[in-house]
Amino acid sequence: MTERAGAAWLARRLALGVLVVFGAATVAFAAFHLVPGDPVRVLLGGQTPTPDQLAEVRGRLGYDRPILAQYASFIGQLLRGDLGYSFQAQEPVSHLIGSQLPQTLELAAAALALALAASAALAVATAGRRPVLRGVSGLLELIAISTPGFWVGVLLLTFFSFRLRLFPAVGSQGVGSLVLPSVTLAIGLVGVFTQVLRAGIERALDEPFVLSSRARGTGQGAVRRRHALPHALVPLISLSGWTVGALLSGSVIIETIFSRQGLGRVVATAVAGRDLPVITGVTVVSAVGFTLVSVFVDWLSRVVDPRLREVAI
Repeated sequence: MTERAGAAWLARRLALGVLVVFGAATVAFAAFHLVPGDPVRVLLGGQTPTPDQLAEVRGRLGYDRPILAQYASFIGQLLRGDLGYSFQAQEPVSHLIGSQLPQTLELAAAALALALAASAALAVATAGRRPVLRGVSGLLELIAISTPGFWVGVLLLTFFSFRLRLFPAVGSQGVGSLVLPSVTLAIGLVGVFTQVLRAGIERALDEPFVLSSRARGTGQGAVRRRHALPHALVPLISLSGWTVGALLSGSVIIETIFSRQGLGRVVATAVAGRDLPVITGVTVVSAVGFTLVSVFVDWLSRVVDPRLREVAI
């Protein structure tokens, strides 16, 4: 692919990403107005406002204008980077998300690193082995995939925090507080990643370049690690977009269970308190993040596998 064709491909993907973000913002705006209840009453908290007070707040926030005018104003605010004002936290949504996002990214990065390391080790150890070993590994992977994350978190919390007191039960200070939440979030990914990697390694083990390496006297372990494993990473890269979504949605539950700071707890609190500007802001930010990751994954896949460069989008 020439540089010009590559630039055109990137421009198309970014344009498609903008449409995705625009669609997510539109859905978030519609949900804001379709959800039962009056957001102004939520903003006023436990007060019992008079009709004049309600009208004054609606006018100040622009909620008394026609719906299309509100939508145009909402899109205009997003283009300026204004995500609105939190009813509960009483601060701009962008500040609230900016202060909590690093903790969620830290948790997601730790879980992803653990999942990749464990999956690579398991896949290399079990690919092409005897059926009994592969069967046991496959059973454990299915259990890991099907077990709810909140249940795994409660078990780890009970055993390693309350009984053995090895790790703190709550909080987000220090490396120790990151261990159990990241392990909880990683377990389901290990099941998926291991199956994908093992299938890729087993296909690669039959490829001519692997047979040639064996003929040159390369050991079995080195063949798996140096030749088969990198070849099997291509399908795993394609899963990265889904992984980002799984980590973000999983963090909502995990941060609540372990009382960690982060975007997940912000979402849970916003949903419980009907803080719709926060929910809308997180939806838009998640759509932007997912789009950027998706574009990067597609680009990386085309770099690793030249055959994909012939695909238009």
